[in-house]
Amino acid sequence: MYKKFLKRCLDLLLSLLVLTLLSPVFLVMILLGAILMGGNPFYTQARPGKNGEIFRLIKFRSMTTRKDAEGKLLPDAQRVTGYGRFIRAASLDELPEFLNIFIGDMAFIGPRPLLEEYLPY
Repeated sequence: MYKKFLKRCLDLLLSLLVLTLLSPVFLVMILLGAILMGGNPFYTQARPGKNGEIFRLIKFRSMTTRKDAEGKLLPDAQRVTGYGRFIRAASLDELPEFLNIFIGDMAFIGPRPLLEEYLPY
């Protein structure tokens, strides 16, 4: 009963509560990210969810999309910004994951979704 009904209800209610309470912070982060990152403040990444079903994990962008002369992304150390270092250190880049919990892609309790390339392991 807990896994089928109660867990999802708790995830839904808690994520809605967190999103509501932190909505001012969320809005400031969206505005700052859009200005300081030069566009989309969000970063999405494909992650395997329950039963290996792929979903899009949402985070705040902490690195630019700068590329070299050949069109390849620069190394992470050159793309991370001061703003990005701050939001990572404060774990603010993780706030949009509450949207994933609200949608039902993730849960508060359970394993953290790994990258797709780690599925065979």
